[in-house]
Amino acid sequence: MDGQGATSDPQLQHFIEIESQKQRFQQLVHQMTEVCWEKCMDKPGPKLDSKTEMCFVNCVERFIDTSQFILNRLEQTQRSRGGFSESMSD
Repeated sequence: MDGQGATSDPQLQHFIEIESQKQRFQQLVHQMTEVCWEKCMDKPGPKLDSKTEMCFVNCVERFIDTSQFILNRLEQTQRSRGGFSESMSD
């Protein structure tokens, strides 16, 4: 077996794509947590003060906005190049 048979299976390709998306999502959550924690948390305590809470909210919102912008930009670039993912969804 040359290894090509497994990658030509559409169900397997779909499963791999789903698992890759899950992994990317988990990486984004981890990255967002790390960035926002470093930016907003001065001294960990039993409760968040309103300033720290607002910092976390703003940080997460900006992180999501930026991630969404990047994903949209990548999709546009892929479409303009005629990316393979479009042919997969046909």
